Amino acid sequence: MSMLQEFKAFAMRGSVVDLAVGVVIGGAFGKIVSSLVEKIIMPPIGMLTGGIDFSQLKWVLKPGDNSDPKHKIAEVAIGYGDFINTIITFLIIAAAIFLAVKAINRMQKKQEETPAAPPADVVLLTEIRDLLKGKS
Repeated sequence: MSMLQEFKAFAMRGSVVDLAVGVVIGGAFGKIVSSLVEKIIMPPIGMLTGGIDFSQLKWVLKPGDNSDPKHKIAEVAIGYGDFINTIITFLIIAAAIFLAVKAINRMQKKQEETPAAPPADVVLLTEIRDLLKGKS
């Protein structure tokens, strides 16, 4: 088997394709959640906290200086506001995944609770057994 055929067999294996689909869908889901956090959830939170935009919160270690156009000094700051946004995004994603897994588990539990009808051969054997018991 050539290297190309081995690679094709590996790449087309079901688990690899499933993983690729999961990564693509996960990336798209991440963008949806980021948009939800930035555009829908954070504005009311900012309003409740007095109009604070978390993404702009920072701790300036060294202020920048743009007074001399030839020697501009960049600001050095720790942007903890973006960190707060990232934490909120993570919590929302974790809650969404938790609810999805909980719903899937609930559906699987309901399927397990409903007993499956026994196969026809088992029903037939049970009837034969019952008939033989009746003859004795």
